[in-house]
Amino acid sequence: MTSEEEYIPVEVLHDFMKDVYMGLGYPEEEATVSADILIESDLRGIKSHGVQRLRYYFVRVKSGQHKVSKYEIVKDKDAAVVIDGNHGNGHFIAFSAMKLAIEKAKEYGLGMAVVRNSTHYGIAGYYPLMAIKEGCIGITGTNARPSVAPTFGVEPMLGTNPLTFGFPTNEAFPFVLDCATSIIQRGKVEIHARTGEPLAEGLVIGKDGKSKTDAGQLLKDFVNKEAALLALGGAGESLSGHKGYGYSTVVEILSAALQNGKFLKELSGLDHEGNNSHFHVGHFFIAIDPEHFLGLDVFKAVAGAICRNLRNSETAPGENRIYTAGEKEYEAEKLVREKGVPINKSIQEDLIFMRDELKLEKYIFPFEKQKNNCRKNVMEG
Repeated sequence: MTSEEEYIPVEVLHDFMKDVYMGLGYPEEEATVSADILIESDLRGIKSHGVQRLRYYFVRVKSGQHKVSKYEIVKDKDAAVVIDGNHGNGHFIAFSAMKLAIEKAKEYGLGMAVVRNSTHYGIAGYYPLMAIKEGCIGITGTNARPSVAPTFGVEPMLGTNPLTFGFPTNEAFPFVLDCATSIIQRGKVEIHARTGEPLAEGLVIGKDGKSKTDAGQLLKDFVNKEAALLALGGAGESLSGHKGYGYSTVVEILSAALQNGKFLKELSGLDHEGNNSHFHVGHFFIAIDPEHFLGLDVFKAVAGAICRNLRNSETAPGENRIYTAGEKEYEAEKLVREKGVPINKSIQEDLIFMRDELKLEKYIFPFEKQKNNCRKNVMEG
């Protein structure tokens, strides 16, 4: 935590985010789901997709780019379902789609739901966790507005396109691999822009083929297509950037081809004249029920044993321990539930702005109380 950060209790922040969505016209169920997904990101220590994204959604709802969710089931047959999100709230659309995939898996062993015309669905790991809670394996991916260059290219074409897996285990926490197919996501650039910290070299490429590190400038460069994120592995093939590029393309295809959705540059959120438009984002969700194979207990025991063997293997010199995916997030959640969510000065200003815009007067945040006390002490002194 930096000197400008303050902690807000999890429950307070969750309720505030829910009330923001309701203040924007969303029904309570949909607002609750969005708040659940956003706070899950903060609980798991993934700052890029938690409360720091709230104003991003606020602005897009205000602009009409995100609507209240009135999704439509286009086709429902056996283990598969196709959904049109009608440009609604990506959180709620994705939540509903994964629920359907889980229901299909319980009946058929495997279930898959694909979505077109949706919007940003938040932390991808939330949806496999939904499946895990129901004793299933969960898989998801989504395309997004173009921000990643293909190998040997400099033009933003692909989204950060996460490919995310969740496996139940017989441990205290499941295995959840939630990561983009780019080295970093746009949200990480936004965090650096808020704090003024430069990015490391080798994460973003400019049109001249050189690395760029000024996060604030990069947010403008992304809009003007003057810079692009790099796929996992980085530029070129020497560090296997072509593999990250390939996996990103897999996600793009599964997020568009099965549902006849939009892809690549069609996801920019701008029309042909450069005006704000809908994002047309696509997602896919897969649930697998181990009970249709050799049973959930068998799966959890083997998955848990694999994770334990990995963590118990020999560490590199100077390293204290080995982790498996989901372990750090499990530990982060315990800490965040105890201390609250750390909120930096920029996000504090966002919270005050949205509260005042929506007249949510019942919320007085801890950082405001401290400032008021400071003013009071100065006046008394």
